[in-house]
Amino acid sequence: MDAMALLLAATLNAGTVLAIAALGLLINERAGIVNLGAEGMMLVAAIAGFATAVHTGSDVLAFAAGAGAGALLAAAFGALVIWLNTNQYATGLALSLFGAGFSAFVGIRYTQEKLPERMRFEIPGLADVPFIGPAFFRQHPMVYIAIALALGLGWFLYRSRAGLVLRAVGESPESAHALGYPVRRIRLAAVMAGGALCGLAGAYVSIIYTPLWVEGMIAGKGWIALALTTFATWRPARVLLGAYLFGGVTMLQFHLQGQGVEVASQLLTMLPYLATIVVLVLISRNPAWIRANMPASLGKPFFPGS
Repeated sequence: MDAMALLLAATLNAGTVLAIAALGLLINERAGIVNLGAEGMMLVAAIAGFATAVHTGSDVLAFAAGAGAGALLAAAFGALVIWLNTNQYATGLALSLFGAGFSAFVGIRYTQEKLPERMRFEIPGLADVPFIGPAFFRQHPMVYIAIALALGLGWFLYRSRAGLVLRAVGESPESAHALGYPVRRIRLAAVMAGGALCGLAGAYVSIIYTPLWVEGMIAGKGWIALALTTFATWRPARVLLGAYLFGGVTMLQFHLQGQGVEVASQLLTMLPYLATIVVLVLISRNPAWIRANMPASLGKPFFPGS
């Protein structure tokens, strides 16, 4: 029972990274923009957050630095694809490659740095409940913030006027423009908000999830988060469930190794990526279902007045 509680706790921890990043990408795609640069943004945010934590000792400032770095890179991406109409896929890939190289260069001096002992968080009273307490109520506040973000984003998209406008921009930017909405500025705001959430996820990795800096430490989580948006058919609640599913698969490898299961470590390491491929293959078998849920203008440039 103790081992299962620890596995559930680790699943929530690992899933939080994917959930926050995927929710950011969902905001982008609901506005009609595909950003393949999540991996690069998360890497730059990871080193920005870690460096800030090293120099200030403040997790709040570190998370703010990570979110700011993600938003700044997203703003540059948005300027290119929204105003200069560069190809969204090529620009996103370029951003991912830039982020990997830039973070490796900047992070050279931080590879030997260590953060001070992290504060332990627990909810008084609930944290001591057998099994449930260790599994669910001894988590970092960002775990609960991720859940609140998913619920809040669901309300925003389907219950608020601003969310309706955002979805309208993703479905038919021409119609939204004809009604007088500033489509380009709305898309830029969505891209920057998504970038800030990806930055928050990247900072969480280097500050809480694995409190250190190593080159390439995001290790494909940005790509998994990108796949999650399709897996969840662009719905926040499903993003959260999918993130915990992939988080559980990621943690399962360590759980099996701890239980002494004789399986090659390379096979266990590939489990999250194998699960991603399997899920995408299963979803792609029903393209009509994807088209019914996908924003109609996803990945398509918008030319005002054309």
